[in-house]
Amino acid sequence: MCPMPRTILIADDDPHIRQLLAFAFAKAGLDTLEADDGEAVLAAAARQKIDLIVLDINMPRMDGLETCRRLRAEGDVPILFLSSRDDEIDRVLGIELGADDYVTKPFSPREVVARSMAILRRASPKAPAIEANGQVAHGRLSLDADGWRAAWDGVEVPLTVTEFTILKTLATMPTRVFSRDAIIDRLHGPGFAVTDRTIDSHIRNLRNKFAAAGGGDIVETRAGVGYRLGACAGA
Repeated sequence: MCPMPRTILIADDDPHIRQLLAFAFAKAGLDTLEADDGEAVLAAAARQKIDLIVLDINMPRMDGLETCRRLRAEGDVPILFLSSRDDEIDRVLGIELGADDYVTKPFSPREVVARSMAILRRASPKAPAIEANGQVAHGRLSLDADGWRAAWDGVEVPLTVTEFTILKTLATMPTRVFSRDAIIDRLHGPGFAVTDRTIDSHIRNLRNKFAAAGGGDIVETRAGVGYRLGACAGA
């Protein structure tokens, strides 16, 4: 359970699905709001603080992918995609747009809640610090684990919850090469079903964001093995 009440925005054009998830989240002690299309999601997010959005892809007027794109242009609210579209290209596109997780229909409400809780725990400001003061530095990279902030040469690089967690995982053991499975375990726990392509998409997002800030060497790929923290010297 989360240490304090959180607000989940459930966005789906099917009222039965919204009610089903609202009931499941309420049992977990979470407050919920509902929206039936992307425009309503953007309005709700602008009106009040939302801790996580469960976002359906297939919605009228503005679909979930476009909604996610617009949300990411404004901030880093955690997003869990929910959709009947099970094509890998949709999952990868959703992750590349900045979603933190993806569940397909038909779904178990308990799974949606469990995945949402995992995202909220990673976003919690009371998450364990990397060091006693919550700071870690490697080359030109610095992380504030307590504040969930990443910076390059002192300039903040906005990351999603999942991107920050991956980077923090690599930074805690900068000489270790993490397999994709090991990264998934750190994100969700052992046995969680996430594809390798999903991790690759998150790594690609990290690289693009830091490359734009001058940090082209943020993550190193070890072919056939996985990823480790790069030199972070600037490239």
